Amino acid sequence: MSESEVHTPEDIEHEIETNYKPPPEKTIEEILAADQEDESLRKYKEALLGEAQSGKIVVEPDDPRKVIVKKLVLVVAGRPEVSLDLTGDLSKLKKETFTIKEGVSYRIRIEFIVQREIVHGLKYVQKTYRMGVPVDTMTHMVGSYAPKTEMQSYTTPAEDAPSGMMARGNYTVQSLFTDDDKNKHLKWEWSFEIKKDWN
Repeated sequence: MSESEVHTPEDIEHEIETNYKPPPEKTIEEILAADQEDESLRKYKEALLGEAQSGKIVVEPDDPRKVIVKKLVLVVAGRPEVSLDLTGDLSKLKKETFTIKEGVSYRIRIEFIVQREIVHGLKYVQKTYRMGVPVDTMTHMVGSYAPKTEMQSYTTPAEDAPSGMMARGNYTVQSLFTDDDKNKHLKWEWSFEIKKDWN
């Protein structure tokens, strides 16, 4: 993409195109029924599935989705956590801007609910732009999750914010929470500003 091109919301989806073919989706019942003669595998699956074995777990009955993304949290050691609520009007998130001190090490935590069925190969994809030009892309393999009544979360490895006068300024981020079956559980845009200090 040249510097004169402006990004579109579809850009982030092209980042995750691969030749990988996920295995066919199975229900919790099908997973438990398979390999019953292998006791160690049966015990492993029971431990992995936990409370999901007892029947379908539905945390939010009015929401048909398997994965409900609730919150994005900026985690910096020694600083209060700052979060974005992902349950409301996502278009308003672009107006809220995180401040990040240049050079600081930070992590991003995504909090979500998995209900109804196991979700395979969750991925968090983040593409960062400055003045419409892509400057960074991250893809994190989050993993496969069984339904649970409590909130589940994934925290990215630590990243260092850019530093120096040229790095300071506003950035726009496209985030996508997807899976092996290319379900788009949530796509949103948000922004942050790199400053010399927190204030």
